[in-house]
Amino acid sequence: MEPKTRNRTFETPAKLYRIGEVVHYSPFSRQTIHNYTIMGLIREAKWTEGGHRLYDETVFERLARITDLKKNKTLLEIKRILSREETASRISKASSQPE
Repeated sequence: MEPKTRNRTFETPAKLYRIGEVVHYSPFSRQTIHNYTIMGLIREAKWTEGGHRLYDETVFERLARITDLKKNKTLLEIKRILSREETASRISKASSQPE
């Protein structure tokens, strides 16, 4: 007997990364990832039941952006820049959505 799959759509869940995996796939230390999270430069996507942070795939784009900005900006300046970019992105998305 075969399972019925007609008229069903399956979604692939987004990959979530523990801090150790973020460290493994980036040039940053565990402490730096922790500090960036506390500072608000990056955000966790979820928490495990045990209280561990989980990051989605966008964390790597964000870390790459931080790396580029660190060449000539302070962390406070980077935080302001990223905040302005997020605000502009939200406004752009909101204005492009049909009413």
